[in-house]
Amino acid sequence: MSTVSFEIRGRIAIVTIERPERRNAVDAATATALYEAFKSFDADSGLDVAVLQGRGGAFCAGADLKGVSEGRGNPVHDEGDLGPMGCTRLSLSKPVIAAVEGHAVAGGLEVAAWCDLRVAAEDAVFGVFCRRFGVPLIDLGTVRLPRLIGHSRAMDLILTGRPVGAREAFEIGLANRLAAPGEALDVAIALAEQISGFPQACMRNDRASAIAQWSMGWEEAARFELARGRESLRSGDAQAGAARFASGDGRHGAF
Repeated sequence: MSTVSFEIRGRIAIVTIERPERRNAVDAATATALYEAFKSFDADSGLDVAVLQGRGGAFCAGADLKGVSEGRGNPVHDEGDLGPMGCTRLSLSKPVIAAVEGHAVAGGLEVAAWCDLRVAAEDAVFGVFCRRFGVPLIDLGTVRLPRLIGHSRAMDLILTGRPVGAREAFEIGLANRLAAPGEALDVAIALAEQISGFPQACMRNDRASAIAQWSMGWEEAARFELARGRESLRSGDAQAGAARFASGDGRHGAF
């Protein structure tokens, strides 16, 4: 039985880690299944946004340390885009939203940080819990956390391994939205549907530029943004949007 499920609701994909008995810890097979699920999502032109959750009240407890202790550790490759937690080295063309209930810790925090946005239940907990076991952040946690929340805050999490509640996560920018306990998925789906309702070529090009600029100097980033912007203009999104605006839609910030 697969440890990852894939559900489609309209133009939204819901990817679920199905290991509640292990608090959705990711073993080698689950890592591969997550990788394949998100590759399928990205290749499907009928899907706009994916939502990632864990089954049974926990988002993800990280790598399955029982498997590691028995010599069945997750794959660690020098090349390619298959990460130890599966999806964390993939560069997708479309956004992913994490729906976090319970714990998103160790590699689970790294998976959440890989997502574009994070919706956290008010009783959710984030943290580099692998600190206490000598297991490194190897799914780009040391890269993404400083970029998401700033170097000083990231070092606090990375060095101490302390738990971070949902309210603090929201205040420092780790969580983008808060939800009542048990409702993170519903809030994430509503957010995904909002994003799906926008002109997609323009949104995806702006997203790609915002991601790519981290590895570029100012001039290169400016040229890349311009090139992506021209792609958006050629797509017809802006012309169609301007026509809608002229007819009265979207005035005064209305959606």
